Amino acid sequence: MKLLGFPPSPNTWKVRAVAAHIGTAHEFELIDLTKPRSAGYLALNPTGRTPTLIDGDFVLWESNAIMQHLAGQKPTSLWPNDARTRADISRWLSWQLAHWGSDACQPLIFQHVVKKVVGLGAPDAAVVERATAAFNKEAKMLDGHLAKQPYLVGSELTLADFAVAAPLFYANDAKMPVAQYPHLQEWFGRVSALPAWRQTAPQRPATAA
Repeated sequence: MKLLGFPPSPNTWKVRAVAAHIGTAHEFELIDLTKPRSAGYLALNPTGRTPTLIDGDFVLWESNAIMQHLAGQKPTSLWPNDARTRADISRWLSWQLAHWGSDACQPLIFQHVVKKVVGLGAPDAAVVERATAAFNKEAKMLDGHLAKQPYLVGSELTLADFAVAAPLFYANDAKMPVAQYPHLQEWFGRVSALPAWRQTAPQRPATAA
């Protein structure tokens, strides 16, 4: 099994952390997102994004799908064999993609972190304003949910926690206003303390406030 990805990317990082947490051995190959993708990589993943998993003759892209595939290889509470629990996990994975990621975290990371790294100029104030408003909207909901339980899907750690936590490792540098959400912070403290994140961390990971 081989995983191709870019270590600083939250999407690659969360997949690697899941693999480390459940003990799934794999080869890792760097795909540098700061450079044009090769024709060989685009043949595997026509989106040009990362990560991509090669498992024998099965090629899979989209990070949440890869996490589900990895977690389905062996019994684990991250993706339990229960239809209702899996539906609940999928609910949060869908929310992460549609709202938490695309509307809030990803724009803030791009404007404040990626632009600086690759020399694309100053953050776009209008984009930052919209993304910060979206972050506050989603974080308020998430904080209220986490006031009632330790993890996103009840009392057990699941794939949902990995997916939603991943971008928060860049909260400081991306100027995500996490300080006003105590339950979110407490939850992130529990999730980020897992050894799997340290084992798979990029060389200079940012930390959440």
